[in-house]
Amino acid sequence: MKTIYLAGGCFWGTQKFFDQFAGVLETEVGYANGPSANPSYQDVCARSGHAETVRIVYNENVVSLTQRLDWYFLTIDPTAYHRQGMDMGVQYRTGIYYTDAADLPEIEERLKFEQAKYKAKLQVEVQPLENFYPAEEYHQKYLKKNPGGYCHIPPRLMQMEK
Repeated sequence: MKTIYLAGGCFWGTQKFFDQFAGVLETEVGYANGPSANPSYQDVCARSGHAETVRIVYNENVVSLTQRLDWYFLTIDPTAYHRQGMDMGVQYRTGIYYTDAADLPEIEERLKFEQAKYKAKLQVEVQPLENFYPAEEYHQKYLKKNPGGYCHIPPRLMQMEK
């Protein structure tokens, strides 16, 4: 099992998107790489500096990290600074946060490949995970509980595995 942390704007859609794929063993939404411990959603919305992030535990023998990153880039505008869809603010920044330094070359190679598609510089942070605090329970699997909730990810992408 491996773990990667992806910030892709609002974490509701990112979680639902990754939950559809074989090899994903667990996802959890939370707040990452901010300066304070245990922020609340209200803190994050008040610019605490944390990113809305999804912790993804996956079986690397089923699907590689590169494939997961390929899927991630389908769901974001990697040139947008601190926004995705209608969501704006530092908490909606995009980022790839890793816990295993051995993953960094694969991440950097995927970013190089993605950058070649754009004239504008990519705005995706790539950093070691500094911290991650699980979000409140009502945020976990939010779009499963609230199917009509807002999401910047197109509905057709939520059906890729079928």
